[in-house]
Amino acid sequence: MAANNRRMSGKKGAQVGSGGQRRRGLEGKGPTPPAEMRKGHKKNRVANAKAKQLVRKPAPRGRGGKSSSEMVVGRNSVVEALREGVPASMLYVQQFIDNDERVREALQLAGERGGIHLMEAPRPELDRMTNGLNHQGLVLQVPPYEYAHPEDLAAAAYDEGQDPLIVALDGVTDPRNLGAVVRSASAFGGHGVVVPERRAAGMTAGAWKTSAGAAARTPVARAANLTRALESYKKAGLVVVGLAADGEVEVGDLEALGGPVVIVVGSEGKGLSRLVGETCDFRVRIPMPGGGESLNAGVAAGVVLYEASRRRA
Repeated sequence: MAANNRRMSGKKGAQVGSGGQRRRGLEGKGPTPPAEMRKGHKKNRVANAKAKQLVRKPAPRGRGGKSSSEMVVGRNSVVEALREGVPASMLYVQQFIDNDERVREALQLAGERGGIHLMEAPRPELDRMTNGLNHQGLVLQVPPYEYAHPEDLAAAAYDEGQDPLIVALDGVTDPRNLGAVVRSASAFGGHGVVVPERRAAGMTAGAWKTSAGAAARTPVARAANLTRALESYKKAGLVVVGLAADGEVEVGDLEALGGPVVIVVGSEGKGLSRLVGETCDFRVRIPMPGGGESLNAGVAAGVVLYEASRRRA
């Protein structure tokens, strides 16, 4: 009877053949996903709605894309970049750095400008970021440059009631030449500079420094295909003028420079490429009584821009 009472007691135990189901039920199911990923959550609905809007929204026209970010390394280079107003988003300073005049000036300039974050980092981290370059404890991060679209340059000029004056560079690979052209364009009332997307100089820190601040006022556009961009300008009423040592017209005799015009400058060594040269309405030469063979892109662009500005005065 005692044995029967034990078998009929109200005690609960594991059922025969449960296979450990209760044990598995007590096991965790992993970390809770963020609210944006939990179905039915308000943040999940908001995230899905934003994603649908992005899919439906067409890509904005008038943008020429962005370049990649850049690192300026070394104490002298960083200080010069900050002096010249090169855009920057972050100044990395090595931990326990020797505090000389250049370091103090870099910190002062970054603080005075505002918008530049200061980050202290150990030397191994700076070595990794710069691929082993001699950074001397200072690294300045330059954000990607936002290029305009070539059509934006002419449209902006027409909106202001002016004839477009644009410079296009064909095969110019030295960023300093690009910076010099931007500076000349700004000085003589140009509305922008166009560069090809590939095999051409871009708006690097070196170009910014050479422009002496003009890059902040004069937009640079990037064209996927320079020949097509020039053809588009011609359809919009602009005259395409290419600079060539064997040009048929002297720059001082070309009346078209007084109207809507694109001045195309080739590389110092090869000049204009074949397709670009064939697209030009005029090929002009700069007379050089001194007998020089050629001018670099920055000087040549400055000469023609001056003549265009003189005719428009």
